[in-house]
Amino acid sequence: MLGFTRYVARTGPAKATFVGGLRRQRERGSGFNPHGQLVKALKADIAFHTGGSYLAAVPDLVKPRWKPLYQALSAGATTYLHSLGDPATGIDLAQTRDALALVGPLAVKINPHFGLRYDDGRRAAVRLHFDEEPPCAEAATAMMHLMDRHMDQILPGAEPVLVDVRRGAVRRLDPTARPGDVERWLTGEAAAFTAIWSAAAA
Repeated sequence: MLGFTRYVARTGPAKATFVGGLRRQRERGSGFNPHGQLVKALKADIAFHTGGSYLAAVPDLVKPRWKPLYQALSAGATTYLHSLGDPATGIDLAQTRDALALVGPLAVKINPHFGLRYDDGRRAAVRLHFDEEPPCAEAATAMMHLMDRHMDQILPGAEPVLVDVRRGAVRRLDPTARPGDVERWLTGEAAAFTAIWSAAAA
């Protein structure tokens, strides 16, 4: 999902350049997620109702090269954590499942980072955005639409939520967006992605 939503955020020749880079990365078998410990710390603070103590500690637990990144991320993640309200009550982690979406000819893995369950019965499936730049409207729309379309598999009854970690900001589905229009747009984007991917192999 991350690769596809980053693709739809690009325009013109940058789309082909991005897909070519993805294909080369796949062929090399490379790829490393530097954000894993940050996600664990945020989930621990939610699960144990500790108000940010895990997030405050995590920059000192990573390798020196990752410390500046974690300092920036942990500050924003703490802002998001505090926006959830009183750490002692009202909210807990909920188990989510990955889903496989078929968008036109393209299979896209839908993988939120975690789920939330509120005391009043509300649920949320949360995807985190770590990039230096905020998520653009196209990427946010694509990500939350795909999550919403497969929520019965991910976390039934939940609302899709995108968290811009560096700024601690939350994005939700645009209630004025027409799902059919979004679906047609994504289907076209997926067809183009698939064509570029195949051409890169030629």
